[in-house]
Amino acid sequence: MRTIDLFCGCGGMSLGFQKAGYEILAAFDNWDKALEVYGKNFSHDIYKQDLSDELSTVELILKYKPQIIIGGPPCQDFSSAGKRNEDNGRGDLTINFANIVATVRPEFFVMENVARIQKTRKLSEAKAILKDAGYGLTEYVLDASLCGVPQSRKRFFMIGKLNESDGFLLPFIQQGLSHKHLTLRDYFGDCIDFEYYYRHPRSYARRGIFSIDEPSPTIRGVNRPMPKGYPGHPGDPKVDISSVKPLSTEIRSRIQTFPKSFTFTGNKTDKEQMIGNAVPVNLARFVGDVIRKYIAYNKSDNFIPFQKNEYYYEDVVPLMIFDEKGRYR
Repeated sequence: MRTIDLFCGCGGMSLGFQKAGYEILAAFDNWDKALEVYGKNFSHDIYKQDLSDELSTVELILKYKPQIIIGGPPCQDFSSAGKRNEDNGRGDLTINFANIVATVRPEFFVMENVARIQKTRKLSEAKAILKDAGYGLTEYVLDASLCGVPQSRKRFFMIGKLNESDGFLLPFIQQGLSHKHLTLRDYFGDCIDFEYYYRHPRSYARRGIFSIDEPSPTIRGVNRPMPKGYPGHPGDPKVDISSVKPLSTEIRSRIQTFPKSFTFTGNKTDKEQMIGNAVPVNLARFVGDVIRKYIAYNKSDNFIPFQKNEYYYEDVVPLMIFDEKGRYR
């Protein structure tokens, strides 16, 4: 499927969709350092583009005739970190994304953001634009640890398809989710030589020490060492503090499910920020796989239509569309 990645960052979303079998035609962003990394890892067209300039962006995209547009508009104005103000300016890029999609009208789009965006006026405005353009919308907050990522990162996805009903993708998402949270030990096996590590909390009201027998907390854009005066937290594992390791930049990128072969450039601060801002590769791949399964199911000879209220409001998967082994009929 011909794909365009907007707000591509260093390439987590592109790589995930590429692994799911999509053809990435071009990527767009306005962050020089991220584009440098992107260019080291991908061979397709890359544009440095101010995506608030919708007219010129649309002109560039149209020549590729994409079937799907994917992207994660900057989330800092919606994030739980620091003060939130959706009118700071970056929140407007969510509206720009919606306008670009509505003008280009690919068959599908995927928008990713923090879970808190659900409560914002900007998302409501974006949804209205996309609904007016004829898209049915599926909205879901995915826990990355149920999608092949050893990290309890919760991200909002809005997936649209032209001329579909709202909630069209829900049964496919729910069928694909793992029944077990992926831990670092599950993912890395013997490739890591520590059992406990430190992740600096936003405040000492939160724990800072974690075990590899649980999913990592969200990988953020900063990576600070444990301070000598770390006071501890009742939720920390009861271990010798001297055995607690810091997470290296490489391990943080691997927790984001970037492969070893992925090249990051820039200074340490730049790398940490790019890694923390990225969409985990396997999370993006999960979404790409779900869409492909939906397409395959709808092309099958024994398609069984189901009404929205069979699963959308009650959040129940209509299991009659799967066989006894969980495969699509």
